[in-house]
Amino acid sequence: MTVFHDPAEVPAGFGPSVVAIGKFDGVHSGHRAVIDRARVDAASLGARVVAVTFDRNPLSLLRPDLCPEPLVALEQKIDLLADAGVDAILVLRFDAELAALPAADFVQRILVEALGAVSVLVGDDFRFGRGGAGTPELLADLGRANGFDVEVVGDVRAREAGRRVSSTWVRDLLAVGDVAGAARLLGRPHAVSGLVVHGLKRGRELGYPTANLEADAAGFIPADGVYAGWLVDEGSPDSASSTPSSVIRYPAAISVGTNPTFDDVPVRQVEAYVLDETGLDLYGHRVQVRFTARIRGMAAFAGIDDLIVQMADDVDRVRAALA
Repeated sequence: MTVFHDPAEVPAGFGPSVVAIGKFDGVHSGHRAVIDRARVDAASLGARVVAVTFDRNPLSLLRPDLCPEPLVALEQKIDLLADAGVDAILVLRFDAELAALPAADFVQRILVEALGAVSVLVGDDFRFGRGGAGTPELLADLGRANGFDVEVVGDVRAREAGRRVSSTWVRDLLAVGDVAGAARLLGRPHAVSGLVVHGLKRGRELGYPTANLEADAAGFIPADGVYAGWLVDEGSPDSASSTPSSVIRYPAAISVGTNPTFDDVPVRQVEAYVLDETGLDLYGHRVQVRFTARIRGMAAFAGIDDLIVQMADDVDRVRAALA
């Protein structure tokens, strides 16, 4: 899988390609429906599947007051798109220049000249070009003039809720701690990732040593509370042994919050206790923390003894949730 960060990086004669365009925040089930359709088209056309996306939410430039917190960081999005089966990804830097590019020029420079598109797939809410003037209908007109087809892929909707699967819905669920509901929409557990850093070591003192993620961990952090999930150790970024074959997954009890019992953690943190492991040295390792079930909300306890009793109960419940 190849990643391009500018249309100029795409080699001459790269096409033919089937292109799926979108923000792809979270790469949820609705996004994968578009990509799956692109894969089917590409197989029949003998073409590559290319995802075209942006390095940030366009709203961060156009309407920062309305821009939501992303579900995933760019690096996570690239990995998820690769897992979804695309052959290449073109990440467009969304800046003032791209925002001002007329719709016809967007099509000519990116879809025609760079990617050699023979088919383009978008959602029905897709907009492109200066002022958002480009609609799926305009894209279809430009496609006919430039030799590619356009397919608008309809929403994936939840049968019971009657609501379309969207990044907003996933974000809403995570904001109240419903990680199981979010996982159903995503098609996988939601994850945050980052380096393991030194904390206050209070968990170790209490018998439950935790791996603390760096403050700017990538990914939307769910509501404060205790969760069941998995810690995936991807190894040290500086280690030659950090290869896909060396990735290890551990069952974990995960805490999100500011440690209200001691009230000495100034910012929300994500920390994970690997079940039945007290000697792991994960400092400096890049890890994923995957959330599968919410155990309870965050609470302050009257003393350390009460906290230890609760932590033991949390671990039992996590073990049962992961069984």
